Amino acid sequence: MPKHNNLIPNQHFHKAWQNHVKTWFNQPAKKKSRRVARAAKAAAIFPRPVQGPLRPVVHCPTIKYNTKLRLGRGFTLEELRGAGITKRFAQTIGISVDHRRKNKSEGPLADNINRLKQYKAQLVLWPKRKESKKHPRKADEAAPEDREKATQLTGAVLPVKQKEVRVKAQVVEPMGKGSAFVTLRRARADAKYIGIRKKKALAREEKAKLKKKD
Repeated sequence: MPKHNNLIPNQHFHKAWQNHVKTWFNQPAKKKSRRVARAAKAAAIFPRPVQGPLRPVVHCPTIKYNTKLRLGRGFTLEELRGAGITKRFAQTIGISVDHRRKNKSEGPLADNINRLKQYKAQLVLWPKRKESKKHPRKADEAAPEDREKATQLTGAVLPVKQKEVRVKAQVVEPMGKGSAFVTLRRARADAKYIGIRKKKALAREEKAKLKKKD
């Protein structure tokens, strides 16, 4: 029984319980349908990469996570200019563009420009139109034999590699005898009274000069 002057519990847990039970018996069939949908999507976008366009490598925000790298939304216009790619052309060859993002440091800017150049060097570019005498193949477009050898990329496009920072162990020399507390108190006092001590030292020097003149 509940304590104090409270309502006596009378929960009706057996009322149509089967209507509130959630089951997951369709999980194996859903797993198969998702796999079939992924295969159909990959076939529809062939020869483009399955996992979407190329994205820039950016640093996570805040001091806690800024050493970690992740994929950003899109390349800046400055990064595209550095790699010699126009905004409109980038969107046609599988490069994501974010005109709102700004570059604030030289390091990530250079890294993303190199990333674009690496992607451009590995890119197999399909012609926009069927090759003919009227519409010959352009210099940057792949030859028919290269297009036949090309395969669809299923993994991430140029995946992110975290920078490993290894710190070598150093042998710390013993500080010797003495109290660390006293050393810190002296250093704090020296920093606090440096101006007063300089003023007193100048006053003593002036007194000594006056005595010599006399």
